Amino acid sequence: MALIDLTTVVRAPAEQVFDLSLDVDAHTASMARSRERVVAGVDSGRMSLGDTVTWAARHFGVRWRMTSRISAYDRPHRFVDEQVTGPFRHWHHEHTFSWDESATATIMRDVVDFAAPLGALGRTVDALLLERYMCRLIERRNAHLARAFAAGAR
Repeated sequence: MALIDLTTVVRAPAEQVFDLSLDVDAHTASMARSRERVVAGVDSGRMSLGDTVTWAARHFGVRWRMTSRISAYDRPHRFVDEQVTGPFRHWHHEHTFSWDESATATIMRDVVDFAAPLGALGRTVDALLLERYMCRLIERRNAHLARAFAAGAR
């Protein structure tokens, strides 16, 4: 199993950062490089507790699909998305948001606990490649969200 723990500072109120983080259209825009798109479930707008979405994308030259569900939701503090079906043996992504008055910014934290399939081979792939790749993917997504607020979105 791999664990990613990222913190991103976003110059916007926690409520707005929370909402944009759950927005399917914002996610799709942030993942343009991998041509991620919705193929089932919530296909536009903001997701909420119990909502599911199935994404199709290409990573490492391979097409894959992943269905995730919003399994916890406490606006504007925290939500969790978990894989229902997809390429991972396990995927649990906790998003937390806290307002930092002194920085006049929201501290957005992503904690992702995941594991590739295939036992020992999957653990090797996690350690050598997948953890770093997924970390960069989430960093790219978060930078996209931060730029949206810097550009005056919302």
